[in-house]
Amino acid sequence: MTAENTSAPPARPPCPWYRRIRLWPRSLAARTAFVLLTGLVVVQTLGLGIHTLDRNDLVRLAAVRVFSFRVMSIYRDLAEVQPPQRAQRLRKIELPPTFSVTLMDETDDLFSNLLPTPPPIRHSILLNMDSFPLPPELRPQHVHFGVNPETRHEYTALQMPDGRWLVISSLLPSPDSIRGTEFLIAFIVMTVLAAAMTLWAVRRLTAPVRTLAAAAEALGRDVNAPPLPEGGPSEIAAAARAFNTMAGRIRRFVQDRTLLLTAIGHDLRTPITRMRLRAEFMEDDEQRAKMLQDLDEMEAMVSATIAFGRIASPNEPVSPIDLAELLRTVLDEAGDAAPEIADRLRYEGPDHWTVRVRPQAFKRALTNLVSNAVKYGNCAQIRLLQPGRQGGTLRIEVNDEGPGIPAEHMTRLLQPFQRLENSRNRETGGVGLGLAIARDIARAHGGDLILGNRPEGGARVTLTLPV
Repeated sequence: MTAENTSAPPARPPCPWYRRIRLWPRSLAARTAFVLLTGLVVVQTLGLGIHTLDRNDLVRLAAVRVFSFRVMSIYRDLAEVQPPQRAQRLRKIELPPTFSVTLMDETDDLFSNLLPTPPPIRHSILLNMDSFPLPPELRPQHVHFGVNPETRHEYTALQMPDGRWLVISSLLPSPDSIRGTEFLIAFIVMTVLAAAMTLWAVRRLTAPVRTLAAAAEALGRDVNAPPLPEGGPSEIAAAARAFNTMAGRIRRFVQDRTLLLTAIGHDLRTPITRMRLRAEFMEDDEQRAKMLQDLDEMEAMVSATIAFGRIASPNEPVSPIDLAELLRTVLDEAGDAAPEIADRLRYEGPDHWTVRVRPQAFKRALTNLVSNAVKYGNCAQIRLLQPGRQGGTLRIEVNDEGPGIPAEHMTRLLQPFQRLENSRNRETGGVGLGLAIARDIARAHGGDLILGNRPEGGARVTLTLPV
């Protein structure tokens, strides 16, 4: 026989930090809103970019046209007067702060240090010059263009009829489409309104999903929970009808199961009673005692089975109770039944804590847990842990000082009619349904039952309950 390989699996490498950052939301509403808002931001950004490019082109075209018109206006004013009078005429022309006009004999030295003007601007200036109303004999014969990249000045040189050059420089304004607060305010208002409408629509559309989740949670706590309303869009109505159909089938199944177990229990009690009467007439005392003991066990199993079946079909209404007071009551009753260990029954937790449960069913679950702790651990220590310390879940711990529960048997013990043979036998009075009934009651309230062992020794049964 080969030896079993007990080596531990290789450890996984630590997850990179960027994978631990949770950017993707968990809820459907948050994911939908995230996708829509991201798309809205992208569309708004693209729209702003396209608008900016178009606005820049318009601003640049308007600036070039204004520049060309002003250049030709200055040229015409100087070309229409005699050359000796041009300098005096130039001093009388009102120029913008960004304009500079000079009369030069040669322009080679000036334009040798300049870069060529971009073709779109040069073509736009030439086009506007050709359309300017000016007699043919006064039109410039040659035109030079240049740009100073350091000062960002545009230079235009026009040769006048007498051969001299009129050099005009100007700092063309850089287009800024988002200059001014009006555009920015309009953009922010439009984005905020679109985001608000998106969040409102997502919340309205995902509301039926939250309703369906709440109905499923209510059905888990109460099989007779009211049905879902079958209104709204066709998909939501279809989902509600399917959910109501499923809930109806579950209720019928539970009712059939309860009726079946009740009928079996009722039918079995009659032959058990007849067998008990016949056993009384047996002459052998030893056999009569054994027969009566077997009949007592059968009757106890039938009663426990009927009670286990009825747990799944609760008719008891949910009402608020003081859980802390209920736990102390269960411990007091256990102390009355076993006075010799009354001093070993302790409660730890808040003085009062109100919860909404089915009082009789929940008390039965707690009684089963405390009875097991008393029978097999000779004590019962109950701790009530408030939801604030456990992430919104109420926890009731029932501890004992017994031998504990083997790990391999914990899952099996929560099944019906399962017991530990080495510590729980027929003489203890159990039939293996106490933990199963307690777990079913806990799950009927939306909680659960967890088995474990204490580090210092003994068993620990934890009953969880959502609040």
